[in-house]
Amino acid sequence: MTRRTNTDPDKGDARTRLLDAARDIVRRQGFAATSVDQLCRAAGVTKGAFFHHFPSKEALGVAAAQHWSDMTGALFAAAPYHDHPDPLDRVLAYVDFRRQIIAGGIEEFTCLVGTMTSEVYHAHPALRQACAASIFGHAATLEDDIAAAMAARGITGMTPASLAAHTQAVLQGAFILAKAADDPQPAIDSVDHLKRYLLLLFQPEEETT
Repeated sequence: MTRRTNTDPDKGDARTRLLDAARDIVRRQGFAATSVDQLCRAAGVTKGAFFHHFPSKEALGVAAAQHWSDMTGALFAAAPYHDHPDPLDRVLAYVDFRRQIIAGGIEEFTCLVGTMTSEVYHAHPALRQACAASIFGHAATLEDDIAAAMAARGITGMTPASLAAHTQAVLQGAFILAKAADDPQPAIDSVDHLKRYLLLLFQPEEETT
């Protein structure tokens, strides 16, 4: 009989495997419905290994939110939308990039921290705060480009932070619609509407009169 270990060179250490399992399972079925036993089975680790790394499922959720931020942060930092010289083009290309990665099963493109937030915002304050840090932290990466685009086109009456947050509100709402319909198309349509809104918002005034 082969003894199961908590380290696999192909899958990472036990902690990383548990975080990856949480990322996949929670996006598919939610935080409340995900059990420690299920996470351990998916990660191929013992329950003892789980509690060695995380004192509770909530603690795992907090760490999973940070793990998600690290993973997605690297993805977006390397994305090609940063290459455009015009800041508005970078913002629009960001939206295009979000549309492009709506692919595969719904659980594959929806947001882990958005999924957890809707369940835990009252019952698990520490987990809600970790999810908020992830969502608003990602939104903040858009603020400099939005600010530059506003300045270049004389756009006033709003803040870059509020518009950056609005982009995330549309995206998170789009994921909810996709789940409700069990179909990615409503998410794609919502992202398309977001781009149309941004184009109208930044359209020169003389073109709207």
